[in-house]
Amino acid sequence: MNPADPSPLWIRGARVIDPAAGRDEAKGDVFALDGVIVEKLSAADQAKARVVDGQGLVAAPGFVDLHCRLGEPGRSARETVGTGTRAAAAGGFTTVVTMPDSLPAADNVGTLQLLREICSREAVVRVLPAGTLTKGHEGKALAPLGTMKKAGVVAVTDTTSGVQNNEIMRRALEYARMFDLVVLDHCQDSSMTEGSQMHEGAWSLRLGLRGWPRAAEEIVASSDCLLAELTQARIHLQHLSSGGSADIVRRAKAKRLAVTAEVSALHLLLTDAALADYGTSLKTNPPLREEADRRALIAALVDGTIDAVCSDHSPCTATEKDCEFDLAPFGAATLETAFAAAHTALVTGGYAGLPLLLARLTHGPAKVLGLAAGTLGVGRPADLVLLDPQAAWKPVRADLASKSGNNPLLGHALTGRIRRTFVGGRQVHGA
Repeated sequence: MNPADPSPLWIRGARVIDPAAGRDEAKGDVFALDGVIVEKLSAADQAKARVVDGQGLVAAPGFVDLHCRLGEPGRSARETVGTGTRAAAAGGFTTVVTMPDSLPAADNVGTLQLLREICSREAVVRVLPAGTLTKGHEGKALAPLGTMKKAGVVAVTDTTSGVQNNEIMRRALEYARMFDLVVLDHCQDSSMTEGSQMHEGAWSLRLGLRGWPRAAEEIVASSDCLLAELTQARIHLQHLSSGGSADIVRRAKAKRLAVTAEVSALHLLLTDAALADYGTSLKTNPPLREEADRRALIAALVDGTIDAVCSDHSPCTATEKDCEFDLAPFGAATLETAFAAAHTALVTGGYAGLPLLLARLTHGPAKVLGLAAGTLGVGRPADLVLLDPQAAWKPVRADLASKSGNNPLLGHALTGRIRRTFVGGRQVHGA
């Protein structure tokens, strides 16, 4: 990633929202110098500052994504660090946590060093690596968590493989706690989902596709919360899709367990009814569920049960998705449309105001991993976005930075768009 911009930056006349500081100014300024936020600029610095007119826009901290895939190493046909981080910047994300299911898997220092070298050359936003929880994310033998922590991982996860053995999961949580690492867990009992293609319900029956029951997620969510209580380890439940899972997290938080959770923007916006035409771009893991689940997830996000909105960016090539539904891989490319999808669902939908959504995109995910991000506080990195909450638009493939073509919201009417993104005071997206 390019170093911070030392030149002064002055965002002038925007509505400034910083949920971490409880700041919401109808018309305010944001200043940055040497790549960090400052309270104000001297007269000399103001005279040479780059002034950006924020009239009619909202200035907010850069978004933090706890769940994305950048393709490298090993899957560059789907995405590269360059294209993926440019897509992140276009979506307002200035910090992204990349999943370790690369080729080879990020379960060793060598792979992590390779990723770091690629990012140093190609990344335009901050990339934080997650390491695997078990070797090869196979769920059998624990990965060297201490060594990976020294190599820079910010969390550990077996991603969509999941740890299917509760004894191994218990030991993994105890081990992770020793190194003060958060365990990110994809909640799926694989014995209940073999061959499953979409949510188990009326639409799966209508379309003749094998269903994926909510219970497959809720069983693991429950066991994760029980193991968090037993081990006193920190666990973060990834991309929840079921209203029942949200209830499980709500009860765990009532007991003050160290449990946090996220939801993808796509699951806030769409339901399984969107698969009526067998669109493979909407084949996701976990699957889109019913309207009752969508509303329950929104309610859990609003009341704080769910801490963060993630992109769950899982790019696939057009060729991989251009086949029969049951043969297509799971995944959707969503970095560039995550904010707009969540804004359309929550704010335009009348469920929440913009400050709450921004809290779940900035301070909320940063707090999950204890990151120095997600705020416009003085002395913090000048990672920020300028967004237009009123903008109505439809994503067009030719305008997207992601190498992958499997964005399921192409042509979908959305509201809210990122206009400019800054990382360390340097503009990385926008005119």
